[in-house]
Amino acid sequence: MSPVRRCSRTACSQPAVFTLTYVYADSTAVLGPLATYAEPHCYDLCAEHAERLTAPRGWEVVRLPTDGAPPSTDDLEALANAVREAARPATKGTEPVGQGVEVGRRGHLRVLRSAQPQPHPVQPQRDR
Repeated sequence: MSPVRRCSRTACSQPAVFTLTYVYADSTAVLGPLATYAEPHCYDLCAEHAERLTAPRGWEVVRLPTDGAPPSTDDLEALANAVREAARPATKGTEPVGQGVEVGRRGHLRVLRSAQPQPHPVQPQRDR
């Protein structure tokens, strides 16, 4: 077996230089530097196929910067943890409890602003 990983695209024999992962919950495709290890559900791509990559309508492609240097293990671990966290099914009862007002939304993310406290009604004083 060759130590060089090849592009995952059918009939392409070019060496892989990028890794593509999907975050389905965010409708996002993440294209970054070649991962240290071949991971299931990730695709290794050559430079040509990475350049021509498109995503389905409504999806966003995030292209992580590559400076030519191999990514550090910290970078790869952080990326892997973020993808794993996004892939976990949401458990009931994890929504924060409070008085937030939703002001925006993108995918499963919400932008909340603290609600203004309601003033207590002033009680009229009785004449004695």
